[in-house]
Amino acid sequence: MPELPEVETVRRGLERRLKGQVLAQVEVRRPDLRFPLPERLAERLTGRRIDDLRRRAKYLLFDLDDGNTLIGHLGMSGRMNIHDARPNAVAPHEHVVFVAADGTTVTFQDHRRFGYFDLHPTVDLPAHKYFASLGPEPLGSDFTGAELTRRLTGKKTPIKAALLDQRVVAGLGNIYVCEALFRAGISPRRSALSVAGTRAERLVPHIKDVLNDAIAAGGSTLRDYVQTSGELGYFQHDFRAYGREGEACRKPGCAGSVKRIVQSGRSTFYCGSCQR
Repeated sequence: MPELPEVETVRRGLERRLKGQVLAQVEVRRPDLRFPLPERLAERLTGRRIDDLRRRAKYLLFDLDDGNTLIGHLGMSGRMNIHDARPNAVAPHEHVVFVAADGTTVTFQDHRRFGYFDLHPTVDLPAHKYFASLGPEPLGSDFTGAELTRRLTGKKTPIKAALLDQRVVAGLGNIYVCEALFRAGISPRRSALSVAGTRAERLVPHIKDVLNDAIAAGGSTLRDYVQTSGELGYFQHDFRAYGREGEACRKPGCAGSVKRIVQSGRSTFYCGSCQR
């Protein structure tokens, strides 16, 4: 599933081409994806101007001039493809097509159909079921060591599981939690409550750095993800722990190697020598 850096990369690509544009035509080719699509979605979007394009956690937010926001989620394999003009041919698994007044066309393509869209009043978004329980944005100024400490206090789960809990911090996924814990030298096995305090202060900057590094590289392409231009992401070439089972630890001076364990059904990669 695309994680925060991949979704942010997609958002930036869409913003460059769609912000301020009027949707001249919208085509919805099926009534549902992962969930049923909003009724009359094409009709309700046609003629609307996109005033802003934002991201919350792993969601894309298209703020419209009528006071509503189109909420989009890429699911496991969803892609937002940008074309200078509407393609003549229909590509496989293209479910929604957005055509702007200048001809720019964005197609939502999703062969697994785990992606979804919703339409909701912008002012009420914080209370929407997708967002009401989300924690702070990891790249936001309110995500600090003190805030992470507050959210970890009393939690006995492993820190890896706690960071994947969207109520603790929004948008983090398996890859970047592994990478951030590696950079911070914190074992994924360590209880979350023991990270609260000094370790949380150390961990937060590494979370921000690994996310920013991944965004700068266009995200990570492991299976389905591509940028809106069709390019692959490149951050997978800079993984220091994720997917490197059996390889020598990349931290200078460490003689350990990367191990793989399974936590809550997810693969965790870490160095048992320098992550404590």
